[in-house]
This record gives sequence, structure tokens and C-alpha cells, in this order.
Amino acid sequence: MPLTYVADEVAIEEPVSAAHARARKIKRQFSDGPLVRVAGARNQAEAELIQGLLLEEGVPSMLQRARGFDVPDMLAAGPRDVLVPSSGVVTAREVLLQADMLGDTGRAVEHPARLLLGLLATAALVALILWIGTDVLA
Repeated sequence: MPLTYVADEVAIEEPVSAAHARARKIKRQFSDGPLVRVAGARNQAEAELIQGLLLEEGVPSMLQRARGFDVPDMLAAGPRDVLVPSSGVVTAREVLLQADMLGDTGRAVEHPARLLLGLLATAALVALILWIGTDVLA
């Protein structure tokens, strides 16, 4: 007579829910460290595709809306950042390179000070041109 009940073993092997099935695919060695951005997606569907590719290799990931795109009317629209733990960055980049999905789409501005400096320089140039133009006409 067996010491364990066969039906219980089968029940343990089968995932209880979709979240349980997803958690069973994640490899522990890729789940340590702070979150790092590895890819950007143009919309929710593309981000979920990238997330699925990473999950097949055992790399856990999280989606985050890119800065400045929190429009409640368009919840599925707008760029997303795909974040993975730092221990899984190398594997995630390899997977995305193989799938040819590692690009700069939906990338958030990394240096806002540089963007602000460019805008101020452009505004100063326009003001100088207007000042010279009004000085010549007067």
C-alpha cells in the first residue's frame, strides 16, 4: 500500500491559479536585487508580450507606466517600462536581443536637466531674434 495518496500528488503539481502558474516559472536566481529598466514598450500589449518572453526564461518582471502618460481615459495606451530584478538583467537583455525587441521605444527622458537647458537655450535664441527684429524695425 502506498504511503501517499496519488490524487494529492497530482493536485500539488497542478497550479491552483494563473498567478500560481506564473510563480512556478520564475527562477529564484533571477529574483534578487532592486528593479532595473531593461526595455520599453509602446503600449500595454507590447509590454505584456515582452513580459511573457522573459517569464518563459524564468525572469520575473514588472510593468510600469512611463512618466507623463498617466491619462485615465487611455489606460492601455502609452509607453510602458519593463523592469526586472538586477540579478536577471543580463539574462533579460539576452532574451530580448534574441527576440529583436531590445530598443528605445517608449523610453522616458533620463536627463530632464539637459532637456530643460535645451528648451531655455531655444527660448533665449527666439527672444534674441525678436529683440533684434524689433530694434531694426524701430
